[in-house]
Amino acid sequence: MAWLPLESNPEYLYNLGMPEKFQLVDVYGLDPDLLATVPQPVLAVLLLFPCSDKYDEHKTKQEAEIAKKGQVISDKVFYVKQIVTNACGTIALVHSVANNLEKIELKDGHLKQFLDTAKTLTPEERGEILEKAEGIINAHKEVALEGQTEAPEPNEPVNYHFVAFVQKDGHLYELDGRKSFPVNHGSTSEDSFLQDAAKICKEYMARDPDELHFTVVALTAA
Repeated sequence: MAWLPLESNPEYLYNLGMPEKFQLVDVYGLDPDLLATVPQPVLAVLLLFPCSDKYDEHKTKQEAEIAKKGQVISDKVFYVKQIVTNACGTIALVHSVANNLEKIELKDGHLKQFLDTAKTLTPEERGEILEKAEGIINAHKEVALEGQTEAPEPNEPVNYHFVAFVQKDGHLYELDGRKSFPVNHGSTSEDSFLQDAAKICKEYMARDPDELHFTVVALTAA
């Protein structure tokens, strides 16, 4: 199964039950002066980047290193494996909201229903039920068709990928549905979270210096 790809303006979270006091804002740069213009508090950071061979090489190397050394993952981290092609935008948004439910009180709707059903499941099982979540699928399709550029066909290759960064129990987690597990990037705090996530985004850019097409978005409280 394949979904239409999303662009980096998926505000359809409101249609899925997120209160309008929360918003997605563009991060115009990763230097301290520009990060200081992002409204606080920042609950999550989303990175859209070119999905190149360099990404695949780093993913393979990183997963092997973590499998060898191990890592600590909080049992409070909600993680979904990506089963569906082009679902990475929706999964990044689900990761952003699901890991901030102590701050975001979802209204009754398709997203709340999915999270209530999925909270006791494995990441793989969550990916499987997301594949069949018609309310979320239809909202995704509607926003994809309303995008700034003409939407490609669902099975057409799209060489961009979304990941989310969240803060949980004092640690910065990278949540990428294409990876085997969440990645713990070390200590962070509510005050330093945006700056710490920006450092990881810069690492993505440094690994692929010939690429210019990176977009960073923050989920914030208005």
